[in-house]
Amino acid sequence: MQQTSTAAPPAPVQAQAPGRHRIRALDALRGFALCGILLVNVPQITDMHFGPSTGGLHPIRAFLDLTVQERFFPIFSFLFGISFALFLDGAARRSDRPRLLLVRRLVALGVLGAAHQLLHPGEALTPYAIIGLMVLLPATWLPTPLVLTGGAALTLASVTLASGGIITIPGLFLLGLAVARLGLPRALDHRTGRLAAVLTVIAPLAAAAVWWQHTVDRADPHATRIAAEAGLLAAVAYAVTLLLLLRTPLGTPLSAVLEPLGRMALTNYLTATLLVVAAAPVLGLRHSLHWGAAMVLALVILIVQTLFSRWWLARFRYGPVEWCLRCVTWWERVPNRR
Repeated sequence: MQQTSTAAPPAPVQAQAPGRHRIRALDALRGFALCGILLVNVPQITDMHFGPSTGGLHPIRAFLDLTVQERFFPIFSFLFGISFALFLDGAARRSDRPRLLLVRRLVALGVLGAAHQLLHPGEALTPYAIIGLMVLLPATWLPTPLVLTGGAALTLASVTLASGGIITIPGLFLLGLAVARLGLPRALDHRTGRLAAVLTVIAPLAAAAVWWQHTVDRADPHATRIAAEAGLLAAVAYAVTLLLLLRTPLGTPLSAVLEPLGRMALTNYLTATLLVVAAAPVLGLRHSLHWGAAMVLALVILIVQTLFSRWWLARFRYGPVEWCLRCVTWWERVPNRR
């Protein structure tokens, strides 16, 4: 393949030197979302039973439905749109063909996701890559107000006219793209008051929606739509709460755990599947009701990944899979050692 820039060398790494341009709050938020996604993925990968009887739910499963399911996936999708915009901005400063880099990156992500599907059917990377190519890439030619309006409309429609899930991805991608264009992620440190105001409004709405989800009969034809609405509102409340906590004395320990997870999110997302697949036969999780063991497994995986991520990032700039994706994107060997 041809180089994306005639300058020698294009040097994508210099502008991405460790810590210089990273938005640490986004890394922590991404790590936070990764924790919640793992709690959902463990029973999905092992195809665990929902409850002891048809229509019934295991208590842990019922708790996850109200606190985790549909709560972290929207955060991750929104952050993907932000990362897409930030990468495009950086690529445009170092290459005269930045969208080609994005296409290469998304195609590589799609291939990786296709392989991941073999172990985790229903995983997120493949739809992220496809929707990124079909929605995000064309949106880079559109004005920001139109992207913002379209993202808000699609997101709202996905939880009011449909039942959330994968349908929320296009709207959240566009919202992330628009928010990044407006410069809001880099201004987070100066938006504490506004974040608190958002939480004041969104928290009661999220609580009411979750209560509605709890009280509605699961056989109700609108139950999945109500759950999607509650999930989206709770996702906003979760994200804003974390961003505010990062400004308190709790911010230091939270960052120490969540930032490394978030900086190596792709590596951790994939290796978590490998660890779950390896541990499932030992713990007897497949087609079981061992929800307690599944949650303990998720906690152990997160602890191991946090420790490994901290160790790795002390020596390297990017996680192993992140580095490979970066090399494919720039079509050259990117220096990684610190």
